[in-house]
Amino acid sequence: MRPGTPNEPATEPATEPAAAALRVLHVAAEVFPLVKTGGLADVVAALPVAQAEQGADVRLLLPGYPAVIESVQGARPVIDIGACFGALRVRLLLGRMPGTALPVYVIDAPYLYRRAGGPYQAPDGEEWPDNLQRFALLGWVAAHLAADDADPAWVPDIVHAHDWHAAMACAFVAEHLPTRAASVFTVHNLAFQGLFPMHDWPLLGLASRLMSPAGLEYHGQLSFMKAGLKFADRITTVSPNYAQEIATHEFGCGLDGVIRGRGAVVSGILNGIDDAVWNPATDPAIAQRFDAERLAGKRACKRALQAELGLQTDDDALLMVVVSRLTAQKGMDLLLAALPELLPQGVQLAVQGTGDPALEAAFRMAEQAHPGRVQVHIGYDEARAHRLVAGGDVIAVPSRFEPCGLTQLYGLRYGTVPLVRRVGGLADTVTDADAEAQAAGRATGFAFDAATPGALLQAMARAVGLWRDRPAWQTLMRRGMAQALSWQQPAQAYLALYREALRAKSA
Repeated sequence: MRPGTPNEPATEPATEPAAAALRVLHVAAEVFPLVKTGGLADVVAALPVAQAEQGADVRLLLPGYPAVIESVQGARPVIDIGACFGALRVRLLLGRMPGTALPVYVIDAPYLYRRAGGPYQAPDGEEWPDNLQRFALLGWVAAHLAADDADPAWVPDIVHAHDWHAAMACAFVAEHLPTRAASVFTVHNLAFQGLFPMHDWPLLGLASRLMSPAGLEYHGQLSFMKAGLKFADRITTVSPNYAQEIATHEFGCGLDGVIRGRGAVVSGILNGIDDAVWNPATDPAIAQRFDAERLAGKRACKRALQAELGLQTDDDALLMVVVSRLTAQKGMDLLLAALPELLPQGVQLAVQGTGDPALEAAFRMAEQAHPGRVQVHIGYDEARAHRLVAGGDVIAVPSRFEPCGLTQLYGLRYGTVPLVRRVGGLADTVTDADAEAQAAGRATGFAFDAATPGALLQAMARAVGLWRDRPAWQTLMRRGMAQALSWQQPAQAYLALYREALRAKSA
């Protein structure tokens, strides 16, 4: 079957939603807890639920990875698409996200999605060679849903595509007329762009006029990220500061000119956190639950974490935790360089993450060199991440760039004071505890500017100094814990943006 002509629906239409409800289709490559490689999965899990709670009619569209096929509840066929993007058998299923009432479409294409390994990489760590087809299909199905020829029982008003994996939805929507749906594209991390060889262009089934710098061409390659930036009706990033940064040469990753060209349609909406999942008062994964009025539970979490990790049980040690990809982008090399001067100040370090093999090895060497002071876990464990955030005193996010960041938000929620570089969403969410901010009662953490070990050390020295003043430290903790970090306000902001996009499209 040629892209653009799905077969007739195979099932009866579902019940028509209320006419007043804004219909929103979120398109993404991962969602917590089914498939997660980073914060994108957390956003895609929480934002649609928050929007549904505010009256929107929301659905997800996901690739049919094994974990998705196995976990989605009550899945039924909606349409038999047939052969598409190299797969001989493609079906669209409709079920529910486990533990919720949120409907989810699943693209059942075994040849493309049912594989061992991760959503983007094979077990050996190499990118899947057919990622172009795998994620082009994701965008193509989204466009057909928007065009009322995939599921006539439910046609979205908004197609909200998340990051490069879903960005082709914006191009296919723009080219697959007629449709009344508006498209919104969210850049979660501009550094990951979905670049493919130009000779694969025919696989997309798009007009040749788009195979140019004015379209998807990017320095002799195809850019899925550029498809979202060029063709979406509205573009968002995951923090206001990052929206400004990516329009500059320093942070624009070669696409700053495209972003500046879209001008007023680019905005930033700060991420929230799922406070049903990240809540120290209810968290089942931590040693003892606590809140801002019951901080004894946090002390218990710290002691339990020190014991679990083989760190010296010491209430007076400042326990710094890291839950991160171990990459230069995340500033992990800065932390390693600063470590020899940090530890003599009474600091302990607990790290969880994966990333650059050289950085992984360097952290392992640090652990071997400082037993009882440094502990490193190469890998990712969700429950362990909760215990680290609950038990730490400081959570370090020294990123060279950071679209939003979620770990500093988790830290604030758990009274684990963030230490961050003042970039992107980190600058939007953490107020440095300088003298002025402390006096005004606005401080929530520690921030530094230069991407150097020295700047990190200076910020950490200030943290150690305040740590020794326990009443002042607890004030800082409680102020962070009092921040409004849920998805309620961001969900409202996105719904307002959707309505604006629809008005502009219909004008």
